[in-house]
Formats: sequence, C-alpha cells, structure tokens
Amino acid sequence: MATDPIRPSDGELAILRVLWDRGPSTVRDVHADLSKGRDMGYTTVLKLMQIMVDKGLVTRDESARSHVYQAAQGEGPTQTCLLRELMDKAFEGSAKSLVLRALSESSAGTAELEEIQATLDRLRKERR
Repeated sequence: MATDPIRPSDGELAILRVLWDRGPSTVRDVHADLSKGRDMGYTTVLKLMQIMVDKGLVTRDESARSHVYQAAQGEGPTQTCLLRELMDKAFEGSAKSLVLRALSESSAGTAELEEIQATLDRLRKERR
C-alpha cells in the first residue's frame, strides 16, 4: 500500500531538486550545487539532509566513507502533493481556478499553449 508523499519544506525541496537532477549524491555535491544560487553553509545542508533521512524524504547509503543520499520519492509525487495543497488552500479545491490563474499570470508562449491544449484534448478523450 503506497503512502502519501511527505511535504518538504522550502529548503528540503531545494535539496530534493538537486538530488532529482544529479541522482545519488554526497552532502558536498549537494552543497556545491546549492551554493551556486544561494548562500547556504555546508553544515546547514548536512543537518537538513539528516533531518530529511529521519522524515523519510531521502535515503542514505552509509557503505562508503562519504555517505550518499538519494531522494526517497520522485519529483512527480512531490509536485502532486504540493499542488494538491496549493489547490486546496488557495483555490478551494478548484483545478479550473488554479489553471486559469496560472495561465493568466504566466508568459506561456505559443508552443507551450499548444502543448497545454494537446493535454486538454487527450484528457477529454480519456474521460469519455
């Protein structure tokens, strides 16, 4: 039986993005990637990743001298968890309101709008 994805904090989500992009990584690897875009200390990253192990957001392979961490859940389930929370909190559960607001606030180009339309067409056919 699958469990619901765990909702990560903003800092945890930044670490998960690195792990999703890089794959299994050491704290040093994650810190190096995160340091490119923000000022975050090594010990802060280490502590966050230790907490993430305890929460079940990442797994840790301790077989080597430098422990290797890996995301315990995929990007899709995490995004779905965050999206459902946003939809419930800000849009009273309305997918329509969420999508219309997102589209009206974005600068989606023609190609992106065509992809969105193709997805809508596919979903419409699947639900018939």
